[in-house]
Formats: sequence, structure tokens, C-alpha cells
Amino acid sequence: MKILSHGHLTPRVAALGSASANEAHDVLLDGKAWNGDLLSLIKACNGDSRRLSVSSASGQSVAALAITAPLVDPTKIVAAPVNYLDHKAEMNEATHIDGLGVFLKAPSSLIGDQGVVRLPYDDRRFDQEGELACIIGRTARHISLQDAGSFIFGYTCLLDITMRGGEDRSTRKSFDTFTPLGPYVVTPDEVGDLAELRLTCSVNGQIRQDAAISDLIWDFPALIKYASSVMTLQPGDIISSGTPAGVGQISHGDTISVSVTRVGTLTVSVDAEKATQCPTKGVNSGPVPPAELTPIRPSTTARTTS
Repeated sequence: MKILSHGHLTPRVAALGSASANEAHDVLLDGKAWNGDLLSLIKACNGDSRRLSVSSASGQSVAALAITAPLVDPTKIVAAPVNYLDHKAEMNEATHIDGLGVFLKAPSSLIGDQGVVRLPYDDRRFDQEGELACIIGRTARHISLQDAGSFIFGYTCLLDITMRGGEDRSTRKSFDTFTPLGPYVVTPDEVGDLAELRLTCSVNGQIRQDAAISDLIWDFPALIKYASSVMTLQPGDIISSGTPAGVGQISHGDTISVSVTRVGTLTVSVDAEKATQCPTKGVNSGPVPPAELTPIRPSTTARTTS
């Protein structure tokens, strides 16, 4: 099931119909229509998407809905630094996630599909990082590797927009609008085997990132196991995969799209009209991004399809 969120003042959920991705239907919980937002739905079903179904009644046009980020108020966004070996190489990093652990992004940085990323400064470099994210379905603490998958409610696309420099990771990645999420949440039964998934990310139609989800150093069960040993994960919390090679600078007027097989395509635009001078001085320190885009590696894995 593909579940989207809509309505800015009174958030609601809807499910895409099996016959048409352009038609939205009521989400049923144990056979009854759900009239709340996605977070309350996740809590009500205790993270068990098998209790959900799509109404067979006539739907409404997706185009008529005010689509928002699937979740707007999780307690936390847990992110994975340097979780692909090719990204470690392009960033000249001495270590990867094994030596770094995870970091947090501010939930206030979330925006939805077709949103606008607003760059705050005109004297700093900002990059796109395409990722896959999972949504936690129920409270998780000290979860084993074997049980971790049962705590996942669904998956969605995420962009980890990043300011380069020596400031703390959480600062550089937590500006308002710096975590686009969506376009919807897809339940595990529809996503299937993550080893079959592929991620691509493009800027202005040019593919910059192309990687298999199976190339992650820490997969989602490993991320959940570790994160839940550090902090209590709550329903609706977001865990993001980390990004593969191909990060690159973004600028005013750009269009960024990230696609993951059987999960969807998230697209945003970039605006820098109100950018000002950066007040912090980390520009010449921190991880060194590639001066030129890392070439896409030839692959025998199928390209992404939504």
C-alpha cells in the first residue's frame, strides 16, 4: 500500500488505488475508514500495516489534494553518515559508519514532494544526497538484528540536503527544508526484498547517483539495532540509509529528484533568493567533497522504477 498525507491544517491520509496512481482512496484500519494523520494511524495499528486496507469506494483525484510530507512531527530523524564505501572514497573520509555511529536531523527540516529547498547562505556549498528511509512502526529499544525488520512500518524516499564545512553534521543538515521526504510511505509487503532495490538521484535531469540498496555497509536492521541501543525509537521516527557516491553542488533554480525501485520518486526545487552571508567559519574545514561529480558506475542491476 502507498499511503500519502494531505492537508496542511488538518492532516489526513489516503491510499493510492491499485488501478490508478492518480486516484486516492480512504485508508481502512480493521475495515473502518481512518480520518486522522499518518502518525496517529501508525500508533493505532501498533505499526502493523497488515491491518490496513484500501477502500473500494470511489476515490478522489490526487491532483486535488494538498500533498504534504508523509510525516511532519516525528520525535527524531536518525541519519547514517558514510554508509556506502564509494561515498567514503569520494569524500576522502578516513572511516565510515562503523567508526561514526549515527547523527540526528531536526524534524523541523522536513518538507514534502514538490516542496522548495531554501538555501540559507550565498557563500557556502550545498550538496544533494539521495537516500532511502524507513519509518518506525512501534516503540523500539535494544532490538536484535533478527527482530529489527518487524519494527518497520514502511519506506519512503529522502533527500539529505547538506551544507559542506566543519560545523557539526546535525547543524549542517538541519536547516528548514533540508529534509525532503515522500512522496508517500510504502508498506513492506509492496516494497519486497530490499536487495532488489536501486536508488538514483538526478539534478536537472542528469543522474548523479545510482546505487544498489544492497551496497549499504549497515543495512536497515543493523541501523535499527544500533540506534535502538542508543535511544528509544518511537512510532513515526525516521531512519535514513545514508547516501552513495555522486553527491554534488546544488544551486538556485535546480530541480532534484530521488527515485527508489517500488518506493517512488521525490522531486523538489531549489531557491536561494533570500540567501545571506554565513555567520559561522567552518567553510575551509570538515570533510572534503569532490570537486567534480563522481562518475556513475556501470551496473547490471535494473534501473529504478516507481
